[in-house]
Amino acid sequence: MKPLLKFLAAALALLVVAAGTLIALYRVPDRPVEDLKARWAPPPSQFVQIAGMSVHLRDEGPREDPLPIVLLHGTGASLHTWEGWARALKDEHRVISYDMPGFGLTGPSPDANYTIENYVRVLVAVLDQVGVQRCVLAGNSLGGYVAWAAAVLEPGRIARLVLVDAGGYPYESTSVPLGFRIARTPLLRTLMKDVLPRSIIESSVQNVFGDPAKVTPGLIDRYFDLTTRAGNRQALGERFRQTQPGALAERVPEIKVPTLILWGGRDRLIPPSLGDRFQQEIAGSTLSVFEDLGHVPQEEDPAATVAVLKDFLAQP
Repeated sequence: MKPLLKFLAAALALLVVAAGTLIALYRVPDRPVEDLKARWAPPPSQFVQIAGMSVHLRDEGPREDPLPIVLLHGTGASLHTWEGWARALKDEHRVISYDMPGFGLTGPSPDANYTIENYVRVLVAVLDQVGVQRCVLAGNSLGGYVAWAAAVLEPGRIARLVLVDAGGYPYESTSVPLGFRIARTPLLRTLMKDVLPRSIIESSVQNVFGDPAKVTPGLIDRYFDLTTRAGNRQALGERFRQTQPGALAERVPEIKVPTLILWGGRDRLIPPSLGDRFQQEIAGSTLSVFEDLGHVPQEEDPAATVAVLKDFLAQP
């Protein structure tokens, strides 16, 4: 018995030393949002008080556009994921994007509510704030889940729907980003609260691209910096706990608005087969698969993906 106790004591001591070394080498405390604004919120960024949060928002293009395009990002991302689309669209369309609660420069929800229904409520509050009654709503991943949930719960506000590698159905991933795995594991999440090796962000972003070589140092900088925004790391764990795939999924066939579905053929997080399911369950919808792209095709190849969107918008 004594040798076993000695072994356990030695193992515990090594674990403590290893944890201490990890913290010493990779400690990255939360950063105040004011420290991040200069780099990540240049014009046309603005901050608007919505639902008790200072929401980071961009509102570009002609204000007289009768049907603005609203863009919703995915988990761990920010409005920046849509910059390529916004540049391509804003000359002819009003384009609105914002950092959803728990992400980007908006940061955590004051009531720590990250249910799909609350994400829809915040979306409606944003639309009310910017004076938009009906819109074309596009979303990627979690943003896609919010988008189609809004089409179910608030059908009067959505004129057209664009789902980009959308969440919402139960699924099995073939590969999950390392950062997501940590956020889903309570013990690791606690250990990593103030620790963030840059390699975790690099690996996670590369994981969602079809071609990891397209992930630039500047792109990693952005994901790294916005992950460290005060409160975001804690919010990520709550988002995974509260927003589970499957809620409302049986209501997808209720969606009656014109719908475009875009999917990366190399998406290892949410399998392309779910694009087929959305097409089957949303009457009259159109599916376009980009065989060489991953989970964030609008960011990996904005030109190719927005071209399909423009064709969709041109249809009567």
